[in-house]
Amino acid sequence: MNLQAKQAPPEVQRSIRVVGSPTGRGFRLEASQFLPYPRDQVFEVFSDASNLQSLTPAWLHFSVVTPPPIRIAAGTLIDYRLRVHGVPLRWQSRISVWEPPLRFVDEQTRGPYRRWRHEHFFEATDGGTLCHDIVDYAVYGGSLIHAHFVRPDLFRIFAFRQSKIRELFAETGASTLRFTGV
Repeated sequence: MNLQAKQAPPEVQRSIRVVGSPTGRGFRLEASQFLPYPRDQVFEVFSDASNLQSLTPAWLHFSVVTPPPIRIAAGTLIDYRLRVHGVPLRWQSRISVWEPPLRFVDEQTRGPYRRWRHEHFFEATDGGTLCHDIVDYAVYGGSLIHAHFVRPDLFRIFAFRQSKIRELFAETGASTLRFTGV
C-alpha cells in the first residue's frame, strides 16, 4: 500500500489543524472550507450519505454498508466498511444532531476510535457557505499511536476531502452535484 499522499494545496493545508481536545481527553480536528453556493444546496450535498464514498480516499477502501436510500434524521444509524493500513474495520455512526441546513453531528457507536464526534456546521456568508468540521476524538494507544498513525491519516483524509469537494463543485455546481460513482 502506498502511504505517500500527494501534497495538498497550501489553502487546504492552512484550513486543517489538529490540536488537543478542549476537554483534555483526546484530540480535536478543525477544518474549514468556503464554497460559493447557497447553504441549503451545500447542506444537501454533505448530508447525503451516498456521497461519502466519493469523498473518501481510495486507499481506505471505504464503502457504505447500509442499504440505500438512507433517510437522515436524528437517530439514524449508518454502517461502513473500510481498511486502515490493511486492517479491515467496520464502523457505525449515529446521527445525534440533525438541524438542516445549519448542522448535523455523527458519532461513532462502533469502530476504530475510543471516541469520535464529528460536527458538520454550515455558515451562510456573503457569496456562499463556509463549511466547518469539528471532530473530537480519542484513540486507542494514546499519543504515540496518534502522532505516528492517526493524526497523519486524518490530515490526509480531510485534505483529500477538501480537494475533492473543491474539484467537484467547480466542475458541476451545487444544484446538480451528485458524487456517487465519481
